[in-house]
Amino acid sequence: MKPVRTLIVSAAFVAIAVGVAIWLYPRLPAQVPVHWDMSGQANRYAPRFWGAAMWPLLIFGLAVLTVALPAISPRRFEIKSFAGIYGALMLVIQGVMLVIGMTALLVGAGFALPLSTIVPLAVGVLLMVLGNYMGKLRKNFFIGIRTPWTLASDTVWERTHRLAGWVFVLAGAAMAITTLAHVMPGWGLVVIVAVLLIPYVYSFFVYRALEGRH
Repeated sequence: MKPVRTLIVSAAFVAIAVGVAIWLYPRLPAQVPVHWDMSGQANRYAPRFWGAAMWPLLIFGLAVLTVALPAISPRRFEIKSFAGIYGALMLVIQGVMLVIGMTALLVGAGFALPLSTIVPLAVGVLLMVLGNYMGKLRKNFFIGIRTPWTLASDTVWERTHRLAGWVFVLAGAAMAITTLAHVMPGWGLVVIVAVLLIPYVYSFFVYRALEGRH
């Protein structure tokens, strides 16, 4: 996606978040729920202003990063070579955060929405989309599996992200299926931990294997 289009979509996401927050603000309680446990029960609250503002601010922050990160990438680690993929992924992340944030605000305002289903389902979709594009990422400091070993070797980067793509897709599918089937309520946390750990550990062993050949 071209940078101008990415900027336009990001601006639209921010505008939607601000508009929904303003619309719901009069209906929000004095203490707005901002965190929920695995069963969907609120366990943390914030004053109404910050409860309404936090999601638009988060979307705005992601939009700023989408523009800023390519501009500050160091030499030989530029994002330009995969700018289209980077822009698409950042928009997907913004979109998922928008869905989660607006759902949270609607629930806080008293709308009966299944937050404990929507959030893990959205995260599962995000993981699948990220996994689909993971193998197309090139070495950089901001997005992807960034370990000392992937950043030290193009080969380790490519192999790690090839594996990470499969892991992300399978983990996202598992999260979506188990969420829709209403089984294993703690599965989401396990999936996220596994997704984070497997490619990181794999990158170390691939690097050591390559290093041992010299």
